[in-house]
Amino acid sequence: MKHFIMKYNKYLGMGLILLIVVGSFYSLRPDHITRAIVMQYPFVLESVNVVSLSTYRADTAETDSTPLVTASGFKLDSLNPKKHRVIAISRDLKALFSFGDKVKLTNAGKFDGIWIIHDVMNKRYRNKIDILINHSDRQISLEGVVISKI
Repeated sequence: MKHFIMKYNKYLGMGLILLIVVGSFYSLRPDHITRAIVMQYPFVLESVNVVSLSTYRADTAETDSTPLVTASGFKLDSLNPKKHRVIAISRDLKALFSFGDKVKLTNAGKFDGIWIIHDVMNKRYRNKIDILINHSDRQISLEGVVISKI
């Protein structure tokens, strides 16, 4: 009987350890967005953020008094500013990205792909990016867009 109790305690101890390991995995596991990022990017990126996305036009109503010149000094084509694939970032993202950085957008629908940071947004915005579009394009906004530095 003593041998049976000792053997039972051994299995009980191993079961508790297994329960702790499995339980801690599920309590510490990343959320679905982080898992999606890790699965899409199996290599280490310099910077990955989940941000809000909106669009803007090169117009004095939506920019400053020089709508065809970005904050970095980049000059835009007045007929087709979208062709430059310009992004404006909120000021809090300036710690992670610089003017001229190429970034990849995912989970942004038709805006997925490579873009270049040439502009900065008004200081009232946080954790947000703006995509420069043409005057004829429709304005949109999206949540959960992944921006990563290339």
